[in-house]
Amino acid sequence: MDFQVVVLAGGDSASLVPLVSKELPKPLLPVANRPVLSYVLDLLDSNNLKDLIVVVEGEEAALRVGSWISSAYVDRLRVEVAAVPEDIGTAGAIRAIAHYLTANDILIVSGDLVCDVPPGAVAAAHRRHDAVVTSLLCSVPVSGPLESGSSGGKDKAKKPRRYNIIGLDATSQFLLFVATGAEVEKDVRVQQSLLHAVGKMEIRSDLMDAHLYAFKRSVLIEVLDQMDTFQSIKLDVLPYLVRTQLRSQILLNGSPPAEENGHEKVVLPNNHLPCPNTKALSFHDQNASWPSGFAAPKTHKCCVYIAEKSKYCARLNNIQAFSDINRDVIGEASHLSGYSFSTHNNVIHPSAELGSKTTIGPQCMLGEGSQLGDKCSIKRSVIGRHCRIGSNVKIVNSVVMNHATIGDGCSIQGSVICSNVQLQERVVLKDCEVGAGYVVTAGSEYKGESLARR
Repeated sequence: MDFQVVVLAGGDSASLVPLVSKELPKPLLPVANRPVLSYVLDLLDSNNLKDLIVVVEGEEAALRVGSWISSAYVDRLRVEVAAVPEDIGTAGAIRAIAHYLTANDILIVSGDLVCDVPPGAVAAAHRRHDAVVTSLLCSVPVSGPLESGSSGGKDKAKKPRRYNIIGLDATSQFLLFVATGAEVEKDVRVQQSLLHAVGKMEIRSDLMDAHLYAFKRSVLIEVLDQMDTFQSIKLDVLPYLVRTQLRSQILLNGSPPAEENGHEKVVLPNNHLPCPNTKALSFHDQNASWPSGFAAPKTHKCCVYIAEKSKYCARLNNIQAFSDINRDVIGEASHLSGYSFSTHNNVIHPSAELGSKTTIGPQCMLGEGSQLGDKCSIKRSVIGRHCRIGSNVKIVNSVVMNHATIGDGCSIQGSVICSNVQLQERVVLKDCEVGAGYVVTAGSEYKGESLARR
């Protein structure tokens, strides 16, 4: 299909501390005992997209990620790993590797995306409409929108959910309006000139931006060159392209531009609400009926590909998302895990050792070489490789990474235990994160805490 593929893998991430570290950058965070980046790479591989540029923030993180890719995908993918400075944003990352980009169209994928939507379908829609950008939109996960920014620990108190407010044309193929991160409880104000220009617009708040985009390279590079303050593809580049698309279309409809601060209020009582107009055609289709002898105004198309509701789509961009995705990939989205589940709906590595009367429930995973003592109970949890777990230990709705040691009588619920952590006897944790190498002393009890070495 002649698309160049760029995977923005990230590096260290403040929203994932203390899970990430210099030794474990974000792309290598485990989801069902596999690096999260492997889910995107496998998805691309299965769609015959095998020539990739993987962009990693920071030289050290790039070396670690590159080493893992070379080992895991040596005969499957052709990958160029590019290191870029930290904290330059997704737009800055594309600027930094722009000299690598030569194809007419670019597919940009977030490295923290876990989904089963074929990227080829997005690319095909992009080519079919001759768009400058096509964005993948998916249904908001049942567990809540994963772009809410929840960071776990003490911040786990309920916060107002944040949604993307998206305006679509009558055919649900073209993106006309975007207000990223607006709270759904608030009124959304849309310019009167916009409503006059597009005829009919459907407002949706039940869709999430999956951070998978197809771009026309020439347009993307031009925007990044001209708008040197743009840092984010989602927050800067995409809204800019949508806004400029509509300005030119206003002239096409023969309506004079309204004042910039002229607004009409659109209330969102449900997930979507059509604007009060009657036109049914896509506003881009009106170009075809431009009067003979007149040159149609120059416009560009911003398109969307909306995944079926049955598809799974989530981004690992905060601690709550990390827990949710690990739960889903050993549960309702187990087809993404790459593992064969037993008749008990769990995965227990053949080398793992279980003590007497120890139970591993459904939707659980127990990694290679891990050992559990007697009378342990594991429910809806992922246990990593080479963990040592004592007797009478209860683990529920949690993730335990590799080489953790958990003493007798511990109780762990809704928590994340990083690699090489040591929990001494009778530790009780609820809704906690414990950073790599941390030691929790015997008899300690914590709720909603983030524990890490300073």
